[in-house]
Amino acid sequence: MNEPASGADVSVQTSDTTPGLLGVACGIGAALFWALGFVATRHGLKAGFTPVDLLMHRFLWSGLVFLPFVFRAGLRDLCGIGWGRGMALMVLGGPVMSLISYAGFMFVPLGHGSVIQPSCATLGGLLFAAFLLREHISPSRLAGALVIVAGLGVIGSESIAHIGLDGVQGDLIFVLTGLMFAGFGTLVRYWRVSAVSAAVVISVLSLLLFPFYAASGGLARVAALGLHENALQALGQGVLAGPAAMYLFTASIQHLGASRAAIFPATVPALTLLFGWLLLGEPPTALQMAGLATVLFGFYLAQRQR
Repeated sequence: MNEPASGADVSVQTSDTTPGLLGVACGIGAALFWALGFVATRHGLKAGFTPVDLLMHRFLWSGLVFLPFVFRAGLRDLCGIGWGRGMALMVLGGPVMSLISYAGFMFVPLGHGSVIQPSCATLGGLLFAAFLLREHISPSRLAGALVIVAGLGVIGSESIAHIGLDGVQGDLIFVLTGLMFAGFGTLVRYWRVSAVSAAVVISVLSLLLFPFYAASGGLARVAALGLHENALQALGQGVLAGPAAMYLFTASIQHLGASRAAIFPATVPALTLLFGWLLLGEPPTALQMAGLATVLFGFYLAQRQR
């Protein structure tokens, strides 16, 4: 009969388990907030916002809140990240990526962007982790990646058959933004950037774009849409899908590694389609559901350890 575990053994098991559970919780929270952000984006475009307007809501408020922290931590080296690395993170995981993503929803329905972008982020995260970070990728995760690609093919077939060239263009936009975000996650892991620093620096650097937005007459345009609509976007874009999701996803990378954390974006499609149905009244099509089911099966395979 085996002897009971000692207090030290229990302590070690607890300390090993806690970071993993915390990483999973952070990843799930990030996926939930991203899904709500997708729904807010679709609603905002239908309400009259432009992609640039949504970008303003995404980064202005968090940038203003975080600005004092950057001054306190050191503007010269951007909280220890550095200007070069900070700009790279801003492009891949900040306003440039977000603006391209918003534009995609002008060509295809909610179900396309919400499935393609997170799935490509998962695929890219697995590939970048394997080839750039030298993380071990199990055969099951590789099989899951192939299944996800098959699911994306199902979604893409709807664009070709029912939407046309505009649909294909929209789908390719989400492929690009998914890979951009995968690059962001990989660099965060490689450079060992803290969750707080990543969210703070991206938000503050994004303030550099605000003068151009104001000069273009954007403030008058969003003011005409009313307080209620702007408050919804400030919450959905500026809080949930912005710094909150960014912080949680970065924390999950630190606790789980880039390859395991890359799995969580694949849960976003199901959550987004569900919220889009419940909140916007946009039920998914049969092809979208078939693609989603395939992607989710790929996610199941990709999260397995063997």
